[in-house]
Amino acid sequence: MQKINLKYIFSGLLLSLLIASCANKLDLAPVNDVTPEKAYSTAAGYKSVLAKIYATLSISGNTGPAGSPDIGGGLDEGSQVGFIRNFFNHQELPTDEAVVAWNDQTIKDFHDLKVTSSDVFVLGMYARPIYNITLINEYLRESTDAKVSARGISGAEAADIANSRAEARFLRAFNYWVMMDLFGKSSFITEEDLIGTNLPKEISRVDLFNYIESELKDIDSKLAPAHTIEYGRVDQAAAWALLARMYLNAKVYTGNAKYTEAITYSQKVIDAGYTLQPGYAKLFMADNDKQRNEFIFAINCDGLRTKSYGNTTFLVHAACGDDASAYGVGSGWGGYRATKGLANLFSDLSGDSDQRALFTTSAFGTSESQIAIPDIGDFKNGLHVAKFVNVRSDGGVTSDPSKEFVDADFAVFRLSEMYLIYAESVLRGGTGGDAGTALQYVNNIRSRAYGGSNAGQWSSSDMTLQSLLDERGRELYWEGHRRTDLVRYDQLTTSTYLWPWKGGVSSGTAVDSKFNLYPIPSSNLSANKNLTQNAGY
Repeated sequence: MQKINLKYIFSGLLLSLLIASCANKLDLAPVNDVTPEKAYSTAAGYKSVLAKIYATLSISGNTGPAGSPDIGGGLDEGSQVGFIRNFFNHQELPTDEAVVAWNDQTIKDFHDLKVTSSDVFVLGMYARPIYNITLINEYLRESTDAKVSARGISGAEAADIANSRAEARFLRAFNYWVMMDLFGKSSFITEEDLIGTNLPKEISRVDLFNYIESELKDIDSKLAPAHTIEYGRVDQAAAWALLARMYLNAKVYTGNAKYTEAITYSQKVIDAGYTLQPGYAKLFMADNDKQRNEFIFAINCDGLRTKSYGNTTFLVHAACGDDASAYGVGSGWGGYRATKGLANLFSDLSGDSDQRALFTTSAFGTSESQIAIPDIGDFKNGLHVAKFVNVRSDGGVTSDPSKEFVDADFAVFRLSEMYLIYAESVLRGGTGGDAGTALQYVNNIRSRAYGGSNAGQWSSSDMTLQSLLDERGRELYWEGHRRTDLVRYDQLTTSTYLWPWKGGVSSGTAVDSKFNLYPIPSSNLSANKNLTQNAGY
């Protein structure tokens, strides 16, 4: 396929679709006014819209950090419209891996596990995937062979557009996975649902699982083979990785376990030739696009071309304070830390033994009282995380001279997750794998973490489900996995596992099981009578 050079197109992208007229019918308030006839008149136009579809995961609008948001309706563009920031808040903030000192609107309700259907952050999270899906549906309607031919586009350009349809369908499936995981169900629209006609129907969690699964399997042969497409675009391995993640959680999503399938698809990714790269910290630095041999799919972020307060710029700034220079930015926002629950997973917080312990032990210390968070509103309390930084591993200069916006990409799938999916699925009784291979995969991860030392190696007796959950916490913290993991282990809402300030109590407390899912926003229920609320809300 011809390269799109996504980061470069993002900077000049002003294209979108005329969908504002049906805001209520699509459960969102999109803002843009370029007609399909203009957007798709040339092959370059198609490339720009495809770039916009990818960019919906890294930017919040068409004009930089603020001013022209994709989604209106009174939502704050910086904190409630960007995908990465809002996804992080929904996946990490209710868990032991993140707390926030701020009092911005309802943000503290997430760690307290008491969100309601009127929460504006939940409204933004529901709106973002639906907006993205709407854009993708229009692209699929406009990229049929007949429409491309009618516009005089032929040859290699027409072939590129035809091939890109599978990428668009993957991104739609991914956005629907977000809805399925967070909300349990979704407004459901495809390219067959024309804009401005009927209100979207609701799709159940089981039916949505089956739809995503069928889409990913259908596009398998249509996607580029692994490692043959430009970094930042999706290929076959991305589809396999999403299927593996879905199958690991299938019992939660559908009531039926699919651990055998999780083994099959995680192994397909592993066999595709990805390798763990030396230096764990490099995976989260400003030049982490060099880690493409480990990243299966990453969301491109660039300090000049994807300016947004809703992508990795947030992950860096929010985690630092007066020590901002160590994070490679000009100022810190003094907001997000982790609880003692994450600290307890590491025997040494300095990173001298397990290099995954990326914590700022020099800035505020790591005393027992500080890590225990006596005051959640005091940024100095808590375990300070320095995982994502705007510093290059090669010592080079980052792209934004002001050091405001960050270059670090966000890995959606990387190889170590596939190793851990394989291992857990074997322990849970899936067939087609074996315990020896599972142990080797986990030890591959731990070997890198301990610098190749035998000190970190496990024996077969170390391989338990709880130890694998803990290993996922050490390897994947702050990458958007923890809430899903704790739900799968029935530890998010129950008293089985308590951490500081869980449920709004300093020592932690169990909460209603309804909080394993987020509520459907009340404004969406009012706008679309086809939608129903989740149980308990």
